[in-house]
Order: sequence, then C-alpha cells, then structure tokens
Amino acid sequence: MILAVLAAALTATAAGAQDRSPAQRQRLLDLAYALGESHALKRACDPDDLYWYDRMERLLDVEQPDMAFRNELVSRFNTAFEVREAQFPECDAAARAEAAKAARRGRAVAAALSRIR
Repeated sequence: MILAVLAAALTATAAGAQDRSPAQRQRLLDLAYALGESHALKRACDPDDLYWYDRMERLLDVEQPDMAFRNELVSRFNTAFEVREAQFPECDAAARAEAAKAARRGRAVAAALSRIR
C-alpha cells in the first residue's frame, strides 16, 4: 500500500520542487526523512536492499529541485538514515516495529503530497 501511495505522490504533478509552496516543500523534506528511516531499517534486515534509496533517487528525479533544495532533501534522507542505523543496527522485533511506524509516517506524507495538483 505504501508503495502505491508513494508512487502516486512522486508522479502527482509535473511541477518541480521549485514550484512548490513552502508547506509542500516541507512535506517533501518530511518524505525524504521517512525514506531515509525506511532505508536504514530495511537494511538492518537486508544489508543489500536499496529499495528505499532508489525511491529517494526517484523523488529527486521527479521533483528536479534546485541545488539548494536538493541538498536539503539529501541531508534529511541521510540524517534519518544515520539516526535509525545507530538506533537499530540489527534486525530484530524492535527494528521491524519501527520500520512499520516509519512506513505509516511516510504513507501519511505521501498521501498528502498525492492530493496536491
């Protein structure tokens, strides 16, 4: 389900990040953070998995942000990754539970973005 919502959010508009309102740009930053969290938590259980990293790359491709905003998005992704990687270095029940929470947060942000046209 989150995958479908995220896909819709990433293709919801042809406008790039530079055409987004401040609130919409904040949602994109929140989405980048959720993707970073998800990437770290997924890799705790599958170190070779790049699914959420690839979704972040897709976000950057679709949004085509200016360099300053691109750097902010990448920084949010990396910060979230580093925080979650430090908190959950191993695949255990806690990491899986946190991954589910991160997915719910990401789903909510992606749903909000998908309603923007």
